Amino acid sequence: MNKKEMAAKLAKQTNLSQVKAMEVINAIFDAHTGRGIIAVELDAGRKVTIPGFGTFYTRRRAERTATKPGNQEKMTVPPKTYAHFRSGKTLRERVSE
Repeated sequence: MNKKEMAAKLAKQTNLSQVKAMEVINAIFDAHTGRGIIAVELDAGRKVTIPGFGTFYTRRRAERTATKPGNQEKMTVPPKTYAHFRSGKTLRERVSE
C-alpha cells in the first residue's frame, strides 16, 4: 500500500474527502524538516507511543572503527542518531497469527 491508497482507505472509513485524508496523513508522517508530527517529536528527542500499535523513538550508534572490504583499510565511522520503531504487543500478536 502506498500513501495515495492509504488516503483513499482513510477517506472511506472516516467520511473525509481524499484531499483531507491526505492532509491528515501528511500532518502525521511527513519527514521534511519542521513538518510531520512524528518526525518533529523525534527531532526533539521524544518518543511517540501509539498504544497497541507501537513506539517510534531514536537510537544513538556510537563511533566505531570499520574495515573497508576492498583494501582492508581502517576507517572511523562517525556516531549516528537514527529513527527506530518497536511494534506494540497487539500489533505483534495480530501479525504473528
